[in-house]
Amino acid sequence: MEKVCQKAIVRGRVQGVGFRFSARLQAEELGISGWAKNLHDGSVEVMMCGEASAVKLLTNWMETGPTSAEVESVMVEDIPCQQLSGFVTL
Repeated sequence: MEKVCQKAIVRGRVQGVGFRFSARLQAEELGISGWAKNLHDGSVEVMMCGEASAVKLLTNWMETGPTSAEVESVMVEDIPCQQLSGFVTL
């Protein structure tokens, strides 16, 4: 099982719609560690580490997000793997 870490920037109407909370629930269900935080420009940054297939599933989910979100784009980049425990919202 290959472990990967990625950082994603999600743009659109993604703040104030439960995006970070929903991302945490999805990540926990998939066994992914990391965090989600609001950025000053109205986007959400998500850092995720876990099995490559699980991280891909979370990335796919972020393209739509929760029902109240309107995702315009998800930009993902690979980052060096980190030892994290759990998934938190910041």
